[in-house]
Amino acid sequence: MSAPVSGHPRFDPGSRTPLQQPGSRPPLQQMRVAIVTGGTGALGQAVVLRLLADSVAVAVPYAVEAEAKALRARLLPDDDRVLLEAADVTDAGAMRRFVDGVIRRHGRIDILVAAVGGFAPGGLAETDRPTWDRMLTLNLTTTFTAAHAVLPHMLAAGSGRVITVASRAVVPPAGGFIGYTVAKAGVIALTQALAEETRGRGITVNAVLPSTMDTPANRAAMPDADRRGWVSVESVAAAIAFLAGDEAAHITGNLLTV
Repeated sequence: MSAPVSGHPRFDPGSRTPLQQPGSRPPLQQMRVAIVTGGTGALGQAVVLRLLADSVAVAVPYAVEAEAKALRARLLPDDDRVLLEAADVTDAGAMRRFVDGVIRRHGRIDILVAAVGGFAPGGLAETDRPTWDRMLTLNLTTTFTAAHAVLPHMLAAGSGRVITVASRAVVPPAGGFIGYTVAKAGVIALTQALAEETRGRGITVNAVLPSTMDTPANRAAMPDADRRGWVSVESVAAAIAFLAGDEAAHITGNLLTV
């Protein structure tokens, strides 16, 4: 699953940017503002740290207090660039309220990274309805609710970056984990459709497609796997940061494999 998707580039993250120290960054009111859903997970934390290193203020809705505590432990003390707030991203109303709070705090939202997700194995015969619903909710519905809440503010501003997280494993669709496959394929379709809807309006919409990521959860789930083709969460975060940056201003509707 480590080869590039046909017709789409493989991303080389290059060197990492260290987290900036106080005094080496612009004032908060001059920073771009990002919302990172799933920002307390393994990939999400890497994305948050990378965006902070790029002088971006970050707002993170979270569901698991222990994960939020782990992220706080990696941040600079009293970092006013970070907003962590409990919010259910699967709930459209809760996500709208969270976004409204970010607007009140910063007056803008420049970047959305929709990184909430989950995995469940099983082909069609082994997948029950609750598992099917959970895969669609975690991977696809959360992407919809986040984009639906943020997009009006980006359209009003005439600019914005939307980056979703799909999966290299579902291009082409694979068997053996049908709920996940269909949900992530839906994320790709949503991304490309939204890119067409917003084309020419100052907004870009792209998806990052990681191969198997080297996370504690994947190591625990696949203890005997060959990890030589796995990618680091920092590499995926670097791809997301690229799509969020000025260099990607004319890239939209693309699938970036990592």
